[in-house]
Amino acid sequence: MSALPEPLHTALSLAASSLPVLPLRRGKVPFGNCRACAGNACGGRPNMKTPGPCRCPGVCHAWAAATTEPTVITSSPWGAAWRLAVCVGYHPGGGGLTVVDLDSTDAIAWARIALPATRTVPTTRGEHWIYRGAMRSVNAVRPGVDIKSTMAYARYLGPGTGTMADLPDAVRALAAKEPPTVRPAPFAATPTGAGGGECRHRTPAYLERGIAMAEQHITEASSAVHATVYRTFLAVLSTHGRCGCLTDAHVARLFTAAQAKGESARHCTDAWTNARTALGM
Repeated sequence: MSALPEPLHTALSLAASSLPVLPLRRGKVPFGNCRACAGNACGGRPNMKTPGPCRCPGVCHAWAAATTEPTVITSSPWGAAWRLAVCVGYHPGGGGLTVVDLDSTDAIAWARIALPATRTVPTTRGEHWIYRGAMRSVNAVRPGVDIKSTMAYARYLGPGTGTMADLPDAVRALAAKEPPTVRPAPFAATPTGAGGGECRHRTPAYLERGIAMAEQHITEASSAVHATVYRTFLAVLSTHGRCGCLTDAHVARLFTAAQAKGESARHCTDAWTNARTALGM
């Protein structure tokens, strides 16, 4: 008996561990629907446990075709697809998993700060962080970050390293439709230290110019946004933080600029608190 093609061998192994699989063609995309299913002419998907959304035995409807049934995976209709397949895809949500797709070094740096450690798989441009638990899939939840779970597929790139963690609320929150409300950390306006700080704000324009420059610095950040936000908060506090001139309205402007770049309200609060701590405030 001849050896199984590599993608098919991998697919059967994954299916045996209850992970629904499907073949991916060149370009790492699913195979197109057959003529009977083109344009969803077959009427749609009755449930996600069948080979596809209809009774078609072919590899139709992308992620919905993913299956754990070895008889389907090795069936004649699927054979041509496996011969042309360049890799194996899987349906994370169908296997009770969520993949946080980090597509850049900045996205990885953010995840290491913002998300609990879990199983990690290297990709061409970044990493897949895999959690136990399913949720809805959302693209571009922040720069370089996609969530792949239900009604989506991911490319299988190996078992990865690390212990798989349960899906955290921090990942679920990324899929929220509405941006989080800006809630600045409480700011003590009273001077700190012996005798307090000397007010340098000869005119209101001095403080306004400082806040505007800080907003611009955050807005123009093209990489390392989290670090830029922290450094900017640190600079604002070191200049304006001890004289009592900063108000919640000023802080809210900084938080708004940071959240427009993808930072969460929690990360803004943490960065603000850490900056104050670093300055002994």
